[in-house]
Amino acid sequence: MLTTSDHGRVRLLTFDRPGALNAMNNDLYWAAADGLTAAADDPGVAVVVFTGNGRAFCAGNDMSEMGGGNSSTVSAGRGNGFGAFTDGLISYRKPVVAAVNGLAVGIGFTMLAHCDLVLVAESARLKAPFPTLGVAPEAASSVSFPVVMGQQTAAYYLFTAEWMSAEAAVACGLAWKVVADDALLPDALALAGKIAAMPIPSLVETKQLMVAGRVDALMAARARENDAFGRLIGAPANREAIAAFLEKRPADFTSLPEV
Repeated sequence: MLTTSDHGRVRLLTFDRPGALNAMNNDLYWAAADGLTAAADDPGVAVVVFTGNGRAFCAGNDMSEMGGGNSSTVSAGRGNGFGAFTDGLISYRKPVVAAVNGLAVGIGFTMLAHCDLVLVAESARLKAPFPTLGVAPEAASSVSFPVVMGQQTAAYYLFTAEWMSAEAAVACGLAWKVVADDALLPDALALAGKIAAMPIPSLVETKQLMVAGRVDALMAARARENDAFGRLIGAPANREAIAAFLEKRPADFTSLPEV
């Protein structure tokens, strides 16, 4: 579910559930969290690169788990992998590059605000689907998106769940560069390799100085988001969203109670 390969001092972590558009179930969250930890502890790894296998970078949370199903087996008994992955990425001590191929939805979108450099393929499309699921933002995006994109742009994408193009991702500061689809991974690995040629202690200290001022605010946002999620999950709007998804029909939120 997570494929790992080394390219010199670059560790490539590939979300590898192409049949599910690399949607994140608990197993994959834990695999990604463990992959980050292993790369952080490996003295031969200077930079981590995330990408996806197939036509998606990551299609967000596995809806079967949100709807009460459980496709997770390996991670049984380990608890919530979402928190382990998200918190680990927020405070990660080595540089992280994202190579965004295809769809980036939910966590596939929100995690990008915690990556140091983001390259997006020309065909990539990004989406924060939270209002359409009857829930609130995740992965500290309630703070990171306004900081990175600006308040107005963040509000637009978080409130409307509209698709964001690769060009718009660069324009708002969420991504660094748009590249041709077939050049995405080579360009990302070349960029990561350029960074990885630098001394690891210098990279670590630089990364920690860059993130130190925002980690506390992001972790506080995570706590607030968890509270909001707890209030909204299983509420009428969320139940309607899950039912509509499973029944393959548009959701209708117009006649639901407010609480």
